[in-house]
Amino acid sequence: MRTLTLSVLFASALLQGQGDPLSTEARQAWTRTKNNVIGAAEKMPEGDYDFKPAPESQSFRQLVAHTADSAMGVCSAYSGERKMAGAASKTTKADLVAVLKTSMEECDKAYGMLSDAKATEMIEGRMGQRSRLGTLYGNTVHIEHEYAQMAVHLRLKGQVPPSSEGRGGGGRKKQ
Repeated sequence: MRTLTLSVLFASALLQGQGDPLSTEARQAWTRTKNNVIGAAEKMPEGDYDFKPAPESQSFRQLVAHTADSAMGVCSAYSGERKMAGAASKTTKADLVAVLKTSMEECDKAYGMLSDAKATEMIEGRMGQRSRLGTLYGNTVHIEHEYAQMAVHLRLKGQVPPSSEGRGGGGRKKQ
């Protein structure tokens, strides 16, 4: 009987650990994306923040600012009151990284509010009504897109993007 009771308790604990799989996966994807974006912003030397791979491309500075401003807007609106980060007005790397981190913290709050029970609740956003899960998934996809552009900037400057570090992603040799 004791073995059966322990087995039931163990199984119950496992099932509880699997509660909210949708919101857990959303948070895991967000955490990876957030860490890559912050890592890229910290890694790029300040002297290369104005680098553009092509004249019509955004500079690295513009990418970081857009990422911070976008994340703050989406995540603060998700939490109830749309805020502006003001990253586009920042001129130093230190100021941009600081506002980026503040925006990412706002998103951490939003993702922390998500549960599977609330995932399909509809909320109003800039693009109309979306589910809570869809809103945050859209944010992750958008910020991941911005990170991909940052990774190109880093590679062109001979830097290994954070997502490739320790994975044999090696940097390009400067010629």
